[in-house]
Amino acid sequence: MPKEKSSERSIMVDEYEVRIGLLYTEEHEWVKVEDGKARVGVTDYAQKSLHEIVYVELPEEEIEVEQMKPMGTVESIKAVSEVYSPVSGRVIKINERLRDSPELVNKSPYDEGWIAVIEPSNLDEELRRLLTPEQYADLLRKIIKK
Repeated sequence: MPKEKSSERSIMVDEYEVRIGLLYTEEHEWVKVEDGKARVGVTDYAQKSLHEIVYVELPEEEIEVEQMKPMGTVESIKAVSEVYSPVSGRVIKINERLRDSPELVNKSPYDEGWIAVIEPSNLDEELRRLLTPEQYADLLRKIIKK
């Protein structure tokens, strides 16, 4: 049985943190909407599954991305994983720090390890297709059980 605890900021499913206030994809990306912009990264589960991240292929600024289409990759010693955009729109900022410090994704997936900021083109409709923290926590419980 997974051990769980929750606080005002997050739900813990086993050893994986699910932050409150974010929305999630089934592919393990998160999005935080701030001032009409969407900050995107990979979840704690994703970074722990990959283990030691050694390279992040960032999207280019100004490119258009589509919801649930690849926008970059995260590479570890063990594997390469695509990063899917949780929302459609234009990439307006990338986390340049990840070029020299890809390990920030491991150390701080929800804060310093974010990947890009997107100016969304269809935000209201697309947010409805994403998972709430509770729904994402349920998904993790199913994955852990297997």
